Formats: sequence, C-alpha cells, structure tokens
Amino acid sequence: QVQLVESGGGSVQSGGSLRLSCAASRFTERMGWFRQAPGKEREGVACINYVGSTRYVESVKGRFTISRDNTKNTLFLQMNSLGPEDTAMYYCAANVGDLFPSLDGREYNYWGQGTQVTVSS
Repeated sequence: QVQLVESGGGSVQSGGSLRLSCAASRFTERMGWFRQAPGKEREGVACINYVGSTRYVESVKGRFTISRDNTKNTLFLQMNSLGPEDTAMYYCAANVGDLFPSLDGREYNYWGQGTQVTVSS
C-alpha cells in the first residue's frame, strides 16, 4: 500500500504561481499529477519516473514542471503562468514497479485525496 498526501493548492490570480507537493509513504517508480475540473474528465497533467524522465500534457508545457525528491519520497509540481483553465482539483498518483512515465490514469493504483487549485481572472 502507498499513501499519498497532497499540499500546496490554493487560490491565485491569473498569471500567478503555485507549487504542489505530494508526500508518499514509500518509494514508487512512477508518479504523476492529474486534475479534474467540474463537469470534465480527469486529465493527466505531468508524470515522472524514478530516474526523472517526464511527460506533460500539451496545455501545460513550458508552464508546469514536475520533479521528485527520491530521498524524501516527495513529488512536486511547479505551476507558473496559471490561467482560469487550470482551475481544478489536482491529484497525485503513484504506482510501484512501473519504469516508464505515464499520463494514463488507468496505469496508477494509488491516489491522493486531492488539493484544489483555483485561478481567478
């Protein structure tokens, strides 16, 4: 079992920045950030594997940066140039034993409770 606890969400104005963190109870090879806005499907935002290979959804490329600290089993998402379209509940996800990053939520077994990000125009 893996427990995931997100933090760092909040409310910001358009153009602002936030940094999300996700503390995991143990090391996991594959980790990712997903988001879900009201009335929309869950979307993979960014993912990273155990050696730092990353993938991003097109809409956040150049604005968001995913990183991890394997010594502390912690995942981060630095979000810059935020816009109202980024408003959503953000979830941390993880999986054990998978070596490649993935933006497909079906490839994750462990999920956090989520942290809300609200961007006002």
